[in-house]
Amino acid sequence: MPSTALSVSAWPAGLITLTGVYQPQADTRLLAEALTHEDLGPGKELLEIGTGTGALALQAAARGARVTAVDVSWPAVATARLNAFRRRLPLRVLHGDYETRAAGRRFDLVVSNPPYVPAPESRPPSRGSARAWDAGRDGRAVIDRICADAPALLRPGGILLMVHSAMCGAGETLDRLAGEGLAAEITLTATVPWGPVLRSRRSWLEGQGLAAEAEEWEELVVIRAQRP
Repeated sequence: MPSTALSVSAWPAGLITLTGVYQPQADTRLLAEALTHEDLGPGKELLEIGTGTGALALQAAARGARVTAVDVSWPAVATARLNAFRRRLPLRVLHGDYETRAAGRRFDLVVSNPPYVPAPESRPPSRGSARAWDAGRDGRAVIDRICADAPALLRPGGILLMVHSAMCGAGETLDRLAGEGLAAEITLTATVPWGPVLRSRRSWLEGQGLAAEAEEWEELVVIRAQRP
């Protein structure tokens, strides 16, 4: 599978990031790279789950797609709307859980950089900036939901693009998507240094068997799944 140097020519420059909103990092850029290879002309409908600053949604809207972006964080919703306004791009940004906000709708493409960092708490936080990354003890609280919901969100032939850490089990994600009837594969990977969140819980991650002793690098994967 290809690896990327995280160089994306279409990456939106000068994004505003309000306090408490996840700032685009290596995982966002890797997913942006994957998005450049998808058909996103006029008439295509895209859903972004957990839009944050709106970087990926704006990338798709700039190519002519009709984009709905959802986030559980009000600061993220405000940030994405502000960035869309500054770029004069049509972007529908909704507050709330994606299952509720996208109920009854199907899309040509679903994109997500979900929370995926393993955390000592069994349930993801209900408030605060950590909602953007903490995802239960195995990091799969949101990943597994998206895998289960993907068939209902996608039109026939529709595509899911999702990025997460290999620490969460890329193989399990592929198996879950295959179990839902989707053809899934890893299309991009990148190796990046551990960030401050992982470093702050090193002892716990090592104790859970999620990281090797003195590990300093994290593998990111983009998973592409297509509905028949």
